Amino acid sequence: MAKAKTNYTCSDCGGITSKWGGQCPACGAWNTLVETIVESGSNRFSVQHQGLAQTAPVLSLADIEAIDVPRFGTGIEEFDRVLGGGLVAGGVVLIGGDPGIGKSTLLLQALANLSRIKKVLYVSGEESGAQIALRAKRLAVDAKDLKLQAEIQLEKILTTLAEHKPDVAVIDSIQTVYSDALSSAPGSVAQVRECAAQLTRIAKQTGITIIMVGHVTKEGALAGPRVLEHIVDTVLYFEGDTHSSFRLVRAIKNRFGAVNELGVFAMTEKGLKGVSNPSALFLSQHDNPVPGACVMVTQEGTRPLLVEIQALVDTSHLPNARRLSVGLEQNRLAMLLAVLHRHAGIAAFDQDVFINAVGGVKITEPAADLAVLLAIHSSMRSRPLPRGLVVFGEVGLAGEIRPAPRGQERLREAAKLGFSLALIPKSNAPKQKIEGLTIIGVERIDEALNRVREHE
Repeated sequence: MAKAKTNYTCSDCGGITSKWGGQCPACGAWNTLVETIVESGSNRFSVQHQGLAQTAPVLSLADIEAIDVPRFGTGIEEFDRVLGGGLVAGGVVLIGGDPGIGKSTLLLQALANLSRIKKVLYVSGEESGAQIALRAKRLAVDAKDLKLQAEIQLEKILTTLAEHKPDVAVIDSIQTVYSDALSSAPGSVAQVRECAAQLTRIAKQTGITIIMVGHVTKEGALAGPRVLEHIVDTVLYFEGDTHSSFRLVRAIKNRFGAVNELGVFAMTEKGLKGVSNPSALFLSQHDNPVPGACVMVTQEGTRPLLVEIQALVDTSHLPNARRLSVGLEQNRLAMLLAVLHRHAGIAAFDQDVFINAVGGVKITEPAADLAVLLAIHSSMRSRPLPRGLVVFGEVGLAGEIRPAPRGQERLREAAKLGFSLALIPKSNAPKQKIEGLTIIGVERIDEALNRVREHE
């Protein structure tokens, strides 16, 4: 019997090489090459799906009618927000996250709500029907109309979709599904890529909305080839610590809505519940103002969030002072300390500086710069910032305070939550006064520090 021909596929990028090596020649990742069997060269797409071989007509863009995509809600407001307003017929959603963070729980709750108005199907490759029924009982959801199939073979799943024609189908998870057309094991690069492509094709042909659950690697990225994220319409990530009761769902990609939308959930005995006022999660409750704490307004998609930035500055006993940042970019912290020294005359080269964003939220936008510097300055002086102060603004290398996008929405959110004083870039100052909020516009970092001292 002839020996099967093999090659090596990178589990990160999907690159193929004929010889094994410690490093992938395509993407440079280490220890990611996995041996796979070379499949036969028959074109299964043209044989099994004759309709796919037809050439699509060439149309003028001006002749194509631009219409809004109709959506339907899942009954979970925070989930709909992240999706851009709800699910889309024929859309493919990929949701990933750490084990035990709540992916299956959220989808079971969503399908139970949808089952009242839509035909839904839950395909489980990791749990038995009894386990899912036990979870539904524990969550106290009404799932009597929810159809369930425990199956991992792609061809059988496709047959079920063709027979039952559900409006929404959940595949939990894509790493457990395999196709008979390939000889590699479930979860391999070839199987994940093939199964996801087949399910996406069926979704586009039939209008079935498919939600796929994806595993993540130890680094937190979705397991499997990167092409998995490219072929789907929406990519959602669960964030948060499994030991905490709060979960964040973030949209990384969305062809039908805005990216970087954020949904906030609280894990309870009855499953995941949406949090209507997420700013309360990221603000510490202090009876009196404390040094090193500064509240900022960050923008997550279309939602402004108030987050407390905490700083601790202490004398260093090491040759190289430590710089630690949790929830904020560490390299940016070093840059901000240099700006503070050069343009405000405040040196921290012999001080350990620790920065933390309360609540486990990750802030990536530069509008947090001003809040970080004010928190550091407050901790160094052991003087709390004025009560009711909220800030935002980007700090440039020349010491200038740059404007942040959606400044009006940030200020309105701060006023709604009872803040009375706002220190913001002068370019973001509103033309009309916001009731209950005193606004101070500044142009440079030294001016910002002086104005804070005046209001202490």
